[in-house]
Amino acid sequence: MAAFIGVPEVQIECSGTAALVVALTALKQDSTRTSVVIPAYTCPLVAIAVVHCGLKPVLCDLKPGHFDLDPEALEKACTEDTLAVIPTHLGGRVADLDPVLAIAHRVAAYVIEDAAQALGAQWHGQSVGLAGDIGFFSLAVGKGLTIFEGGVLVAKDAAMRARLRAVSEHIIPSSIYWETRRLAELAGYTALYNPTCLHYAYGNPLRRDISEGRLVEAVGDDFDFDIPLHRIGRYRKGIGAKALTRLPAFLHQLNAQSSRKELFTLPVMEDVPNAHGTWPYFMVLMPTAEARDEALRQLWSAGLGVTRLFIHALPDYGYLKHLFPNADVPNARDFAARMLTVSNSVWMNEEEMKQVRDILEEIGKRR
Repeated sequence: MAAFIGVPEVQIECSGTAALVVALTALKQDSTRTSVVIPAYTCPLVAIAVVHCGLKPVLCDLKPGHFDLDPEALEKACTEDTLAVIPTHLGGRVADLDPVLAIAHRVAAYVIEDAAQALGAQWHGQSVGLAGDIGFFSLAVGKGLTIFEGGVLVAKDAAMRARLRAVSEHIIPSSIYWETRRLAELAGYTALYNPTCLHYAYGNPLRRDISEGRLVEAVGDDFDFDIPLHRIGRYRKGIGAKALTRLPAFLHQLNAQSSRKELFTLPVMEDVPNAHGTWPYFMVLMPTAEARDEALRQLWSAGLGVTRLFIHALPDYGYLKHLFPNADVPNARDFAARMLTVSNSVWMNEEEMKQVRDILEEIGKRR
């Protein structure tokens, strides 16, 4: 993994969230700062990890019609109390890091790159996760490389890597229960990972949740504040190492298929200049929230690879509302309301992609 990312060493944790917990714990040890700036639209686990570490999450709104942090909003969010800023490389797309790095460093804050969904993506010829002070990746189910749950922690500075190792050794316990459970879950996932089985094992619960209006549960956003922390055993690391040998070819195939995005006339999220992301799916921005919802009514349960990423902007999750009273993040809310994703899976053929395109385009014209 270190060679793949281009660093002397990596640190394997039990999840991307655990990797972030280790990173934040290391940074706060030698600082009196207590605030962490995060995107107003990102995985809810980012906010949960910040709170877990006894720190205060501060929301930053997005650029209009995009997932990048809005520079003007970031300027206002960053203060002398800001410990770190966490930009997100969302859905394989590479974030615009230049303004984030400049603004964060202006107030002497660290930058932690959330590359949970972007293993294999590059920025200026190097892996994402290395432009900031710390970066982390996820090895959870649904990522290009998975050990069911896992995380990778990286830092370009040797002293920072030593701090991260020391913190992990201090706060991450061994757990036979969790490691046995993850091995069993990985075995089940491997057995079911084919179109036929996934139609039932994944599709049936999804269709039930959608029909009953449980959208947060449908996409797996129903988190609590109890973060599992445990060490990963050698056997599961070995499984990941073997899977890593197949990752470059898999990413190459997805990149070759990324030309499918040209089928859409609707806006599709692209990379910033001098960046090369991965393409697990296309983030398509519908013209209105009503158009997005109509598209999902027709396609979400149809088995054609159309879904939502995160259901809400962070302050609109019931279990996070108390953290962000009176949050003013209109761009993040608009992005959450208008964006859907279309799979770039090798299992999705051109006819299915065109079928999805035609439905989205027709709905977009009507709305």
